[in-house]
Amino acid sequence: MPIVGQFLMPHPPIIIPEVGRGEEKIAKKTIDACTKIAKEIASIKPDTIIIITPHGPVFSDAVAICNSSFIDGSLKNFNAPSLSFKFKINKELANKIIELADEAEIPIAPLGENSHVEYNIRLSLDHGAIVPLYFITKEYKDFSIIHITYGMINPMKLYELGIKIADAFKNSKERAVVIASGDLSHKASSKSPYGFDEYGPKFDSQLLDYLKEGKAVEIFKMDKSLIKRAAECGLRSLYILLGTLDEYNFTSEILSYEAPFGIGYANVKFIIDKKVESKLETINLAVKNSLKEKRANENPYVKLARESLEYYIKNKKYLKIPNYVTDEMLNEKRGVFVSIYKNGELRGCIGTIYPLTNSIAEEIIRNSLESGTNDPRFYPVEEDELDELEYSVDVLMPPEPATKDDLDPKCYGVIVRRGTRAGLLLPNLEGVDTVEKQLQIALKKAGISPDENYSIERFEVKRYR
Repeated sequence: MPIVGQFLMPHPPIIIPEVGRGEEKIAKKTIDACTKIAKEIASIKPDTIIIITPHGPVFSDAVAICNSSFIDGSLKNFNAPSLSFKFKINKELANKIIELADEAEIPIAPLGENSHVEYNIRLSLDHGAIVPLYFITKEYKDFSIIHITYGMINPMKLYELGIKIADAFKNSKERAVVIASGDLSHKASSKSPYGFDEYGPKFDSQLLDYLKEGKAVEIFKMDKSLIKRAAECGLRSLYILLGTLDEYNFTSEILSYEAPFGIGYANVKFIIDKKVESKLETINLAVKNSLKEKRANENPYVKLARESLEYYIKNKKYLKIPNYVTDEMLNEKRGVFVSIYKNGELRGCIGTIYPLTNSIAEEIIRNSLESGTNDPRFYPVEEDELDELEYSVDVLMPPEPATKDDLDPKCYGVIVRRGTRAGLLLPNLEGVDTVEKQLQIALKKAGISPDENYSIERFEVKRYR
């Protein structure tokens, strides 16, 4: 039987009375909408609820699907240990989804009774699943679940997984509901503990507009910088949910949106319209064209970093300096950092504080290869990844001596030194919004204790994306 309902729900534990202890009342719109969804699900009477969460075991290279017999967990980490839950897993259909995903070469990590041995993970129900299920079980309890934790893989693979989830239920007698668990921007206002970013509310507004109008293609084309700066955790859950709607036009009803604690909470009901041809190729083509357009308008710094790595991986030799580089890139010598991202996540970052070559252009060529092939945190970039990579180039200005009072993590990078030990941190990095945090990370990189005497330098950068 086709899936009979799709919903986006938030998962802040604070909206549960046993956790919020009165503070939950600030998010009344969210609570009321969660209850409304729960009542609607009770009226549907699904046999299975597929819950897609960001807070289970997240793998960089696979989606985690639980295929044990049961899964349990509690909110003890949120000072509510009495709120414990145990759900039966629809093991048969979980394994069917895993089988279909494997056939489609979608990387899956099955999590069963022995996952603690295979992956060194204790299988447990996370708050991303518990919070939506808390509201649902108040209205309806006669269901099993399929627990999915999205992975940091290509968004189109997540969409394809959604298609396979829908396929698994097509020939089943089971009635199923899909819940994408996820909060929107964690930087939606100054009330957020993560700080405010103007891109936060912009992301939330744009995403909800696209959902309301059923513009799946536009969701996959959303600007990566907008997504990253918004610091959301729900978009990948939505990619999978949208895949379950692949053969349908849809619109959405925004049941609630608010950001009472500076984090965007949305409850969304998806409304299926007429059946259509698969949208997979249309979305794939739109994403590729969007990337082509972006690359056609690259500034020369980013273009040189990208082409250098691509040329080296394909030809095993250095790229000759192309004729589009600027006079500044040819005639000035600077330290340069090249950062590489895949699916919005760091894939490599290596650079030089002081130049090791004769020009910025040569420094970019050198450091793009180092970032792509020699960053010890990652395996070397492979040729089939190249079309998914995005680049950022930081050109360093000469560092100057500074004190703690001279630092500003948004404007200045920092270098800490003691003897031969040194640690550097670039400016304006996500999650580094205080001087204390900036120094803490730089000292850790250098292997310097905060109690030791150390010198501080600051520097500015020109960042090209």
